[in-house]
Amino acid sequence: MSIFKKALTTAAVATALATSTATIAQAAPMRIAVVVKALGIGFFDAVHKGAEEAAQKLGNVKIIYTGPTNTTAEGQIQVINSLIAQHVDAIAISANDQDALVPVLKKAMSRGITVISFDSGVAKAGREMQLDDSSTPLIGKTLIKLAADHMPNGGEVAVLSASATATNQNAWIAAMKGDMKDYPKIKLVSVVYGDDLSDKSYREAQGLIKKYPDLKAIIAPTTVGIAAAAQAVEDDHLTGKVNVTGLGLPSQMAGHVKSGASKSFALWNPIDLGYAATMISYNLATHKAKAEPGAKIGMGRMGTVTLDKNNIGVMSDPFTFNASNVDKYAKMF
Repeated sequence: MSIFKKALTTAAVATALATSTATIAQAAPMRIAVVVKALGIGFFDAVHKGAEEAAQKLGNVKIIYTGPTNTTAEGQIQVINSLIAQHVDAIAISANDQDALVPVLKKAMSRGITVISFDSGVAKAGREMQLDDSSTPLIGKTLIKLAADHMPNGGEVAVLSASATATNQNAWIAAMKGDMKDYPKIKLVSVVYGDDLSDKSYREAQGLIKKYPDLKAIIAPTTVGIAAAAQAVEDDHLTGKVNVTGLGLPSQMAGHVKSGASKSFALWNPIDLGYAATMISYNLATHKAKAEPGAKIGMGRMGTVTLDKNNIGVMSDPFTFNASNVDKYAKMF
């Protein structure tokens, strides 16, 4: 073989290899990690379903659904470090602690990974934007109204929250307290934390019932807490005396509504939340949008979200469930 032909053959092989490599690189799916507070929570299982729906709609996107076994910042930090080592394209996280996660998420962003928070936010330095489930003021107003609607004569209420460091829970409770001025006959006697663990939330609810014999309502702005509190009320034969309300999944609360332990509760669609967070992550990671004040970022079938001066956007308003509609929605999530 002549030197000229050999050169042509070598060049052809190089070109073929380059083309093959480019094809493989092009075929590699974008990997979006959805990091939840803890695995095994119904709300986040529904978020996962929505994320997978968005990935299927987008095409060539792989969802890595992950989280710690307990609702701790330390557990999420370990998960995030693993995702950084895997060189994922984007991380969407519901935070167990808004400040403790900042250093590791800054590390992720420095490696070119898109980072957003949803549901429970991360401090501004640790993410590009935050997607709130709903408006914090409106959630606060809804929480106290759900209790007040069934307390015509007022009385004592208590709050069963998730963890003491959960950004969204604390903001909603603070907003609710601000709106309690409109209900002077209602007194907030305690705020306790179940750490989004069913057994601990159940014990905390029982503790409230025993400590406050005149308690009229338990407000739980957490899907784990509200179901556990309703079960505690039923087990203590206090249905009709203590009303459990807050934020819950229809599939978990339908039976408690039928028993009368919960008159009504609210939530947004967690499937929509997972879908929206995935769409936003994709649009930011592909540079189709930029997270900055005033930006409008596409959320697929959920429309667009507009960011405020702190790069925070709101997905939708909360929706109230009661005996008239809970069965219908229980079939969905």
